[in-house]
Amino acid sequence: MSTEATPADETTPAAERAAAGKTTPTAGTWAALRPLVLRLHFYAGLLIAPFLVVAATTGLLYVFSPQLEQLVYDRELHVPASPHHVPVDDQLAAAREALPGASVMSIRPAPTPTDTTQVLFAAPDLPESFQRTAFIDPHTAEVRGVLDTYGSGQALPLRAWIDNLHRGLHLGDFGRLYSELAASWLWVVVLGGLLLWFRRRRATRRSLVVPAPAATGRKRLLSWHGALGTWIALGLLFLSATGLTWSNYAGANVTALRGALSWETPTVSASAVAPEHQGHHGHGGHGAHTGVGVGPERVLRAAEAQGLTGPVEITPPSHGGAYVVQQIQRHWPTQQDSAAVDPATGQVVETVRFADWPLMAKLARWGVDAHMGLLFGLVNQIVLAGLVVALLTAIALGYRMWWTRRPAGSFGAPVARGAWRQVPLRVLLPLGAVTLVVAFFLPLLGISLLAFLVLDTALGRWRAARS
Repeated sequence: MSTEATPADETTPAAERAAAGKTTPTAGTWAALRPLVLRLHFYAGLLIAPFLVVAATTGLLYVFSPQLEQLVYDRELHVPASPHHVPVDDQLAAAREALPGASVMSIRPAPTPTDTTQVLFAAPDLPESFQRTAFIDPHTAEVRGVLDTYGSGQALPLRAWIDNLHRGLHLGDFGRLYSELAASWLWVVVLGGLLLWFRRRRATRRSLVVPAPAATGRKRLLSWHGALGTWIALGLLFLSATGLTWSNYAGANVTALRGALSWETPTVSASAVAPEHQGHHGHGGHGAHTGVGVGPERVLRAAEAQGLTGPVEITPPSHGGAYVVQQIQRHWPTQQDSAAVDPATGQVVETVRFADWPLMAKLARWGVDAHMGLLFGLVNQIVLAGLVVALLTAIALGYRMWWTRRPAGSFGAPVARGAWRQVPLRVLLPLGAVTLVVAFFLPLLGISLLAFLVLDTALGRWRAARS
């Protein structure tokens, strides 16, 4: 966000009070804390920024991948409109003929007359979270194609490739460390930059969000870097928080915290079937045959009668349980109602409405969808693209400031080492305690912070030895 000028560059009211022997406790604390914040901001900006650049550029590719997907896979996704409709049961039968012996995971009936029905099959030969999907014409039951798809969003191969590039550079769990490291540090860089920038601007009574028009050289770079960082700070904090929910280690801690606080997403029970009907409506297992109980067509109509319209996913019963119908519309307004349908009678036996979700579960749903550019459609995508471009610009300005300000012939920082020793103990102790708690929940942040400290100490000893 912001790399400030050295104290010698500034003449501030706080500095004038200090010269007059009237330094306030707050000003004194900030004077001791500022070198530490600046040092941390420098290391995070210099060493973490490359990870942020990779995450930002791959994220920019992903933002508009849904439109690319619609163009590249037009045959699989779209069909000519027709008044004739083939029952979902027959569409499922056609899909099973295309993939004999495969186990049906779920069915996504065509939401409009120009869309195909998608039948998802388990694919043990594919990596985790992948499935094999047959695309069926809902008017003729023609198989339009079979593709490997990814995740709950049914990403087709192109979008799945971009998604996994953004998530982990196609390096598996090891590659995901880069994106978790970037998300773990992004909020630290943003808050540290804001603190430095706001304190500087408050002292000089200059605008926080408008670059100084008369500034030149490094001060001009700083002016643009700080103002731009202020404009995008809230968006970057949002991306950091939502990005962490997908991470390996921090994400697991977030999931555990949501469970402890009862913030989990509610779901209908797949076993919500009358006892006398259990085990009497077909064979066990997902999609054991084409007509489990009353069949998906009747299940779909029963769910629609309860208001579950639009795009839905039907999960066949397993081990004598119920069909589960889940709305999958993730635009605004979000449609995520779900229902359990008794396969013996076709009656809805349980419903869960999105309106009844806990607030934190709703916020999690909206946050993830906004991060992916889905919540508000094209507007959401444009905002994300602008945010990414602004972040890349702020990083470039930060590197330029460091290059112009570094000591001659050195790649070092313009701030003295050992800044933490200047922080009063009454501030350092609670700051250390908070750091330990944060490091526990964000382990990659804690490990890299320790690495920064070791690096800083090693560089200091090396320079001292040279001197």
